[in-house]
Amino acid sequence: MKVDSLTVSMFATNCYIVSCPDTNEALVIDPGAEGKSIIAQVDRLGLIVKYIINTHAHVDHIGANGKLKQDYSAPILLNRKDLELYRNPGFGLKLILKKQPLPDQFLAEGDEVTFGNLKLQVLETPGHTEGGICLLGSGAVFCGDTLFAGSIGRTDLAGGSYDSLMKSIESKLLTLPPETKVYPGHGPATTIKAEASGNPFLT
Repeated sequence: MKVDSLTVSMFATNCYIVSCPDTNEALVIDPGAEGKSIIAQVDRLGLIVKYIINTHAHVDHIGANGKLKQDYSAPILLNRKDLELYRNPGFGLKLILKKQPLPDQFLAEGDEVTFGNLKLQVLETPGHTEGGICLLGSGAVFCGDTLFAGSIGRTDLAGGSYDSLMKSIESKLLTLPPETKVYPGHGPATTIKAEASGNPFLT
């Protein structure tokens, strides 16, 4: 599995382009803004976008969905529990966000997203939002705003729950192999081992 990333939007969101080296099929995870830059990177890499996936529906993670959908006709995937948030993505910025195409498919716990010879498994990890998900596979987990290097997702926005977030992290993420690479929605990559031993919110 090959992972390329861009940092986009005023919120410094990590958009991940995850691809199968054998087939060049790819996923675009959390295209939060700057659709032209994301498309340019995909095209430079010679990839075929199979799915556009949102780990949750905040504006800084869905902002370029429409542009990518227009260019690649790839299905947009989201957890159904975040559909209402997707329609009104919040932060008081919805007026500057063009109307987004609705999700084409909904993801739930245990679903698998296949691209080329690879697949990622869906983990439902509510807490930052009701419909937050992580994507697990090939020794890595893409965790949106659930877990960060040295921190955790905020829970003071609509649909947030500190208790739910901590349960998600403890039951779904900290149980993964220590060497699992963690690709968060903001900030640098880390590992499960590093967060289990050094994250001040978890130790």
